[in-house]
Amino acid sequence: MSTRDTPAQIGDLPPLGRPANSALLQAGITTLTQVAEHSAKDLLAMHGVGPKAIRLLDTALAERGLRFAGGSS
Repeated sequence: MSTRDTPAQIGDLPPLGRPANSALLQAGITTLTQVAEHSAKDLLAMHGVGPKAIRLLDTALAERGLRFAGGSS
């Protein structure tokens, strides 16, 4: 799947860049609950997920009372 074919927003995730969305989709991550099962470090290791995506995800997780696995972002 090229990033051009990736939707601008997935499930209940905040709007992220298409490269980050593509990486999350390839990993089968489509919800904030699924994001919370991973550490920020693990997500950053995915090609396309950068610090900005992690900040946006961290904010969205906090709004729902969730956090990255391992307890830190």
